[in-house]
Amino acid sequence: MIRRETITEAMYNAIKMGATKMPPDIRKALQRALDEETEPMAKKHLEVSLHNADMSEKGNGLVCADTGFPMFFIHAGAETQLEGGFNVLRQCAEEAVSRATAECFLRPTMVNPITRKNPGNNVGPGMPKIDISFDLPGSSLEIIAVPKGGGSEIFGTFYRMMFPADGVAGIKKFVIECIKDACYAGKVCPPAIIGVGIGGTADICMGMAKKAALLRPIGQHHQDPTVAALEKELYEAARSLGIGPMGARGINAVLAVNIDIAVTHTAGLPVAFNAQCLVGRRWKAIISDNGDINYTGELQ
Repeated sequence: MIRRETITEAMYNAIKMGATKMPPDIRKALQRALDEETEPMAKKHLEVSLHNADMSEKGNGLVCADTGFPMFFIHAGAETQLEGGFNVLRQCAEEAVSRATAECFLRPTMVNPITRKNPGNNVGPGMPKIDISFDLPGSSLEIIAVPKGGGSEIFGTFYRMMFPADGVAGIKKFVIECIKDACYAGKVCPPAIIGVGIGGTADICMGMAKKAALLRPIGQHHQDPTVAALEKELYEAARSLGIGPMGARGINAVLAVNIDIAVTHTAGLPVAFNAQCLVGRRWKAIISDNGDINYTGELQ
């Protein structure tokens, strides 16, 4: 039985670490991009981002000031038991986010969409976001905290219901147009991690794109060779746009293009696009059934 206070502590520390520590695969990819770029402005943008991450890890500020939308992606096992049941996850998340905001690890950016009133703690209807999957063996609980920056979500989210006749060529055109529109003025803080969902219903499609952008390690490709080949083709095409870090001239508009697919209706071809900014914030807490918590920036 995993205690409620353990879950809250894990969520708090994971979202705090997500805001203050750059994941190792992201750092490695940004360093590789820095080594590749030749334009002075492109190199400077990457140097500043890596310096900010270094300073944040030493306790001086955040990886990026815009901590955006607080999100938790949770994985449980068939035998996982929580004190109070799974209903406590919402309460734990709200307590963790409220505390992290009060301690200035999260910026209070969540507001009522109609009145624009800001509660000041990033808590309200729909936030923090909680996504639960029962796909682990045994009785553990994994929590991936993602403070997703506003720019990448606001300027890097697109959806289109295509015709089946548009085919793969239409998908390619749509994705490249989205990369250009999202990255050309540095709107999503490129080099971005691009998630693409193909198939399903509108909400399934958008959800796949979001998870592909946020939760897949850099360099990991889809298990289907056909999808993996499309990922690589789109990544190389994005490098030929002439767009680099923060919209400067360069080759690294993106760090990765990650695609996920689902079966869909024979009459439709839904495609969704979601971008994650260059700092790629996410941190994972792993809770064993005896209450031990381990934290890692590595995702498998």
